[in-house]
Amino acid sequence: MSEYLWWKHGVIYQIYPRSFQDSDGNGIGDLRGVIERLDYLNDGTPRSLGIDAIWFSPTFPSPMHDFGYDVSDYEDVHPDFGDMAMMDRLIEEAHKRGIRVILDFVPNHTSSHHPWFIESRSSPDSPKRDWYVWRDPKPEGSPPNNWIGAFGGPAWEWDQGTQQYYLHSFLVQQPDLNWRNPEVERAMHNVLRFWMDRGVDGFRIDVMDRILKAPALGDNPPQPNREWAKIVGQTALQVHDHDQNWPDIIDAARRIRKVVDEYPERMTVGEVFGAPAQIVAYYGGEQLDGLHLAFNFPFVRIYANRWNAEHVRKRVDGFEAALPAGGWPNHVLGNHDVDRFITRVNHDGRGRERARVAAMLLLTLRGTPFVYYGEEIGMENVAIPEAQLQDPARIYGRGRDPERTPMQWTRDGGFTNVEPWLPYGDLSVNVEAQERDGDSLLSLYRRLIWLRRGSDALRFGAYRPIDGLPEGAYAYTREQDGDRVLAVLNFTNDDIAIALPDALRPSEGLLGTHGTPEAAQRFTLKGNEGRLLRI
Repeated sequence: MSEYLWWKHGVIYQIYPRSFQDSDGNGIGDLRGVIERLDYLNDGTPRSLGIDAIWFSPTFPSPMHDFGYDVSDYEDVHPDFGDMAMMDRLIEEAHKRGIRVILDFVPNHTSSHHPWFIESRSSPDSPKRDWYVWRDPKPEGSPPNNWIGAFGGPAWEWDQGTQQYYLHSFLVQQPDLNWRNPEVERAMHNVLRFWMDRGVDGFRIDVMDRILKAPALGDNPPQPNREWAKIVGQTALQVHDHDQNWPDIIDAARRIRKVVDEYPERMTVGEVFGAPAQIVAYYGGEQLDGLHLAFNFPFVRIYANRWNAEHVRKRVDGFEAALPAGGWPNHVLGNHDVDRFITRVNHDGRGRERARVAAMLLLTLRGTPFVYYGEEIGMENVAIPEAQLQDPARIYGRGRDPERTPMQWTRDGGFTNVEPWLPYGDLSVNVEAQERDGDSLLSLYRRLIWLRRGSDALRFGAYRPIDGLPEGAYAYTREQDGDRVLAVLNFTNDDIAIALPDALRPSEGLLGTHGTPEAAQRFTLKGNEGRLLRI
């Protein structure tokens, strides 16, 4: 059996801090609220969800132009969430329950309110001028190149006071740091050390694939697929050859890894985008001396037309094939930047059925599963009235409020005793009701996670897809030291007759989306049904 590593063999749960639990009655979630709900996440028994780690979206001080992804102080806590003493207490209480803590590290840019940028902007001769990316205009006064920001519009902002442009890959209020300056890299490494010294176990690294740009800052070529821009926004009008995935970012990832390896059992997971080969490059190649994980995002891009066995298997097999020897995959259904899973696949009203199959897929594939808060009870996007929208980025494109609404604990909400910062969704979907229902989605998540925790095959085992099944079915085995588990999933609404190969003889029905299955070689898989069988 492989050595157990929490970030590799456990389950990681993403919390959006503003929306998990409000403890002080201001309608905004906070760290004390998370502490109050830790037993829900893992109290050491199957009554709880059984997760191994929490990843927090940013908790740092911020003017909240991008809800925390515009950091004004990397070594403190935003007052909305608490203070450093409360963060220390949260880390302590989480560790008591065997829960690791992962913070969201934002290295590509700071807030324009950060003291570093204020100093950098003060004068062309400022000692911190080169901590950010400043450039002269072209002769006619236009920006230095044609780069488009992630939220649309030019990625450059004119500074009247110093007569230069500064780069902002995202909002104007998020100036890009210059990672080619060794002082910047050293300062950011020290931020990591600061938090690991306080007991933080790892970091999700925001837009890791942008921290270094092409030194010459050349123009990006146009995107030939113009239809893609209609979906993604203006940023997709270009192929980001010069401002994303520049080759020497991998060496920067290696240097981050060296810092993290100064502390035992710590980890990194990077937000990166591209084809599988590009994503796994961040692992550092054969030496595996880069990031521990880089996010594998195909499942978050699944909408109704992609929720099928062929598409899903192709993405799983493609990532597995791209990994370097010894590399470890990961899978994620949703996060704070995309529509919730059920919303994406609910075109015919059967999204909740598909969510059960998706849960089985996520928690039985080889690799680290990431669960977005509320996914385990089937929360959906919430239609929010215009007057209540909060996401500042909505004016530049797609707003992300619908997938960031408060966790639904009870029929009355249970998140706060006042009006929440965003409205609730359908409150018939709540933790309290599903805890009492043995057939609920929450009950299925709990059973899957606890089954996984006790199975060498599901935590450590090899992945092998099964060929020759009827269209619409996807099956694979997980095997480790004689423990062999078969997952069989139906991605259609129709019944499928399954005849397993002679080499796969079930000895026990472990768990199903429609009750405990029989240990049979031939069976009918109902529409949107999944089964786990011991072989």
